[in-house]
Amino acid sequence: MSSSDQKGLQQRVEEQMHGAVTIIVLGASGDLAGKKTYPALFNLYCTGFLPEKTHIIGYARSNLDRKEYVKRITAHLKVNSDQDKKNLDEFLKMTDYTEGQYDQDDSWENLNKRVCQLEEERGLKKGQKNRVFYMALPPSVFLPVATGLRKHVYGSEGHNRIVVEKPFGKDLESSTKLAEDLGKLFKEDEIYRIDHYLGKEMVKNIMPLRFANIFLGPMWCAQSIDNVQITLKEPFGTEGRGGYFDEYNIIRDVMQNHLLQVFSLVAMEKPEGKDPESIRDAKVKLLRCVKPIKLEDSLLGQYVANGDKPGYKDDDTVPNDSICPTFATLVLWVDNDRWRKVPFVLKAGKALDNAKVEIRLQFRDVPEGLYEDAVRNELVMRVQPDEAIYFKFNNKNPGLSYRTITTDLDLTYKDRYKDMRVPDAYEGLILDVLRSDHSNFVRDDELDAAWRIFTPLLHTIDRDRIQPKPYPYGSRGPKELDEFVSKYGIVRRADVPYEWPVQSVGK
Repeated sequence: MSSSDQKGLQQRVEEQMHGAVTIIVLGASGDLAGKKTYPALFNLYCTGFLPEKTHIIGYARSNLDRKEYVKRITAHLKVNSDQDKKNLDEFLKMTDYTEGQYDQDDSWENLNKRVCQLEEERGLKKGQKNRVFYMALPPSVFLPVATGLRKHVYGSEGHNRIVVEKPFGKDLESSTKLAEDLGKLFKEDEIYRIDHYLGKEMVKNIMPLRFANIFLGPMWCAQSIDNVQITLKEPFGTEGRGGYFDEYNIIRDVMQNHLLQVFSLVAMEKPEGKDPESIRDAKVKLLRCVKPIKLEDSLLGQYVANGDKPGYKDDDTVPNDSICPTFATLVLWVDNDRWRKVPFVLKAGKALDNAKVEIRLQFRDVPEGLYEDAVRNELVMRVQPDEAIYFKFNNKNPGLSYRTITTDLDLTYKDRYKDMRVPDAYEGLILDVLRSDHSNFVRDDELDAAWRIFTPLLHTIDRDRIQPKPYPYGSRGPKELDEFVSKYGIVRRADVPYEWPVQSVGK
């Protein structure tokens, strides 16, 4: 990051926080806080984005002494150099831990006393007594915690901001109820519903790619694009969280939120401006054009044992008769002029053959004529691992041959950019909270529109006990996958040699 960019972001934080903030991490003893929240806060401290008078309070029900608290919050911090060690020492001086319950007034009053004490010790004035409540918590305690915070810890002399982790309900009804109950406690502009995929580097690059490159505009529509595939593959299973996962399944866990957010940015119309509300307005307008998913537009799977790898139902916390999908391919249809009849194929699964998140736009076939056998063009955005954008096109084979081969224009970040540091998604999103930027957070009406797309399918699966197709741990998914996606025009040309990012032309 250039120094001017850094100063600009620091200035926006200063304008909002006036040099001070108290960050309360609810659920500080848990995995999410240890693996994501505290590493993000530490990196923001190291890069100079936390206000000068910042203090971080960890709050949870666990009985932790100082030593155990520090052990938990530092377990996943990257401390390599002497400067990192110095930064860590300073960071630990600005954090401590308070034990308390989530449903007892006395606990919340005790927390508020601690916050007020720290504000007084730092000499904070009106406008500096800002409080950010980060709920790194399971959904079962969202409302009790939000109620306790609003009643006892809500500040009157600064900004209050509450960060809520997914899942936001299990269907339209529960999501609407959660939104209504939370809305009674906090104003919409105080609520930051975090979906960490919106903080990923390549996802944040979708808008600049689409709207800052004029040559892409005319081809970004049904006239040029045959289908769009958005894929999330994980090479591991539920690994000890089967009980939780069985309640939500792969659709609720990553598709209704992560993949739908990516879809929204790929398919939405150009926002009226770059301000947060214009961007979120464009996403909501798109989602309201998406038809509810039909059962026939879905393929569900559940992984089974393969060699020494256990099956999903081998987990003791999972019922023996579970129909929970650990894999799903769902097809979205957008009823507007830009995308009518273009299938958006969302694929997600656990215990698959590799780790990958990517967006793949497959263009229409070349019309009959000179090169009617040419392979389809594809624009691929690799979200992770190894951020990249590459455009697959047809080219003459170098040399004396006149054969046409498939090649690409390749922008692989690690090969192109020097001095590059891609921050973790949580780091960027917490910075957005501090500078009051809602662009990468989910608005209440957006959540409502999203659940309307998925709820009918989810209720059908649960009501009719739709059986998922089995697939071996470590495979691509159910054997029915290729036949299923071929119904929507997706072409996989196994007869055409292509290797990314480097290929031999001597074969």
